[in-house]
Amino acid sequence: MSKPQSRPAIRAEGLTKRFGSRRALAGVDLEAAPGTVLGVLGPNGAGKTTTVRVLSTLLRPDAGRAWMAGHDVLADPEGVRRSLGLSGQYAAVDEKLTGRENLYLVARLYGLGRRAARVRSGELLAGFDLEEAADRRSGTYSGGMRRRLDLAGALVARPPVVVLDEPTTGLDPRGRADTWRAVRTLVAEGTTVLLTTQYLEEADQLADVIVVIEHGGVVARGSAAELKARVGGERLSLTVTEAWARAATGDILSSLGAHRPELDARTGRFTVTTDHGAETLEYTLGCLRMASIAVRDVVLAPPTLDDAFLALTGQPASAGGPADEALGAGAR
Repeated sequence: MSKPQSRPAIRAEGLTKRFGSRRALAGVDLEAAPGTVLGVLGPNGAGKTTTVRVLSTLLRPDAGRAWMAGHDVLADPEGVRRSLGLSGQYAAVDEKLTGRENLYLVARLYGLGRRAARVRSGELLAGFDLEEAADRRSGTYSGGMRRRLDLAGALVARPPVVVLDEPTTGLDPRGRADTWRAVRTLVAEGTTVLLTTQYLEEADQLADVIVVIEHGGVVARGSAAELKARVGGERLSLTVTEAWARAATGDILSSLGAHRPELDARTGRFTVTTDHGAETLEYTLGCLRMASIAVRDVVLAPPTLDDAFLALTGQPASAGGPADEALGAGAR
């Protein structure tokens, strides 16, 4: 007898939302299994943050249904809030309080007793590498430290589902790496994470399933590998530094097939999609040698999530219309 399937930790069906004449959501469907990361990608204004606000009960949809940790978003909003940790685009910390006091306050608001709140605060400060700064005012923290403190606050009540809305926006590489490590630890402990991001590398590194939203609707879903496979082919990139050789190089690359080469005029780097990998590379280098065209570097690589995103939406992740409304400050 087959093992029964566990119910999704996150589920949304046909979510729609309008703000006046603007349609923010146009029938969004989502699903995430327990202990996984669901990545939501989309250009600015695609509907990512509106989706988060609906799922976290901060905004009521015009139509559709959703469940978080088994609780109906519309019928049982209190149950959703008890089961949810939320970290918005901007770190919601009280700059006048120390890191320890921030976490203690959140713990008490969640209903923990004084001793339990102190213990939990200490655990989180240690887990997020904030022990040395625990008794400093959080207003003196770096951006990465503030983000880690905010994320720690979202985990005070050990929620089964955590929503992270663009959690590494504005962080330096170290802060981003620290946040990624924290997310991986959460998932390893069985927490389900809903992650919205514009950093494609972030989704590639963390998400088990990725949903791409554009103009308020889902245009693609799958693992990072599946989305990349939809692009097809490999990317042949090479750099020709001498300006006189660029026209001839473009002709050679154009002769490879149906894919049109792209040229970065500033660097002299050509990029073209090929369906024949090593054969194309060998042929291209042979033609360039015969034409006495020097190549500074050459790379043959599989498509990236960047390529997939561009193919699916026609624009890079940071482009788009008006930005989504930011998640309310102080939301947990």
